[in-house]
Parts: sequence; structure tokens; C-alpha cells
Amino acid sequence: MCMDKTATFTEIRTISRQYRTAKKTIVFTNGCFDIIHAGHVKYLTHAASLGDILILGLNSDHSVKLIKGKKRPVIGQDHRSLVVGALACIDHVVLFDEPDPLILIETVCPDVLVKGADWPEDQIVGADFVKKNGGRIERVDFESDISTTKIIERIGDLYYGKH
Repeated sequence: MCMDKTATFTEIRTISRQYRTAKKTIVFTNGCFDIIHAGHVKYLTHAASLGDILILGLNSDHSVKLIKGKKRPVIGQDHRSLVVGALACIDHVVLFDEPDPLILIETVCPDVLVKGADWPEDQIVGADFVKKNGGRIERVDFESDISTTKIIERIGDLYYGKH
């Protein structure tokens, strides 16, 4: 039986405080996670291994459009939230509307902030805040040969392109 792991900003603030009081290591990462694939699963599983609790900031549909353009996301936020929430490695999912997760990072105040290794540390949103509060940044390698964009392109080629 899957439980709903979605939390609001208010709920995650309280939940995060409870974890800190219990001396749990809170890991935070974020992303769009549109069309979940093996690269996502490996990334999230690795992120979860860096602490006790993994909180995922999930870009809302509005936020994805701001970042990726008007044709995205392919999968709506309610379905994306349900799918990532079904992964055993994720403890909580929080939707955010902004183009970046800074407000959410400040709300959670994680011990570990995780981003893909393609992000230089000085460009990771929230890195300064996390380090200032005693946390650390972890940059994780990801599957470079798989991405949601590549999946979309492959589907287009298979069904609408020249064979």
C-alpha cells in the first residue's frame, strides 16, 4: 500500500524540525522528474543513501514551464508527485512554484543538499545557505546517456521522424 508522501511548506517545516530534534540527517534534492527513468532512480537512491531522510522538492507544472518551456511538463505535477512518492527512497515530496527551490531549502534547512555533478557548487541554489547552517553539498554523477529530453526526442523520432 502506497502512502501519500506529499507535504505542504507548512507541514514540511514542522516535519523537518521533528527530524532535527530526533537527530536525523535530512537530505534534500529537487527537480522536475518529468517522465521518470533509470537515471532518476539511481540519482534519488544515491541521494537517499547520504542521510536518514530524503525530502524531494518537485517543480510544479508552472515552475517546469518557466524552466523547460511551454511544452513541458509532459506529465502533470499530481502524477509526477505520485510516481516519485512511490519510490521507497523518498520520504517526503514538496511541490514548489518558483523557478528555483531556495525558499523550500530555507524552510527544510537540510544537512545535505544534493544536485547533479553537472552543477558547479558555486551555482547550486541554496548551497551558501546550507553551508552557513552547518550542512554540506553533494554533487552526484548521473546517467549522461538518458534524460527526459532524450526520451521525448526518441519517441518523436520513432513515431513521427524518418526511420
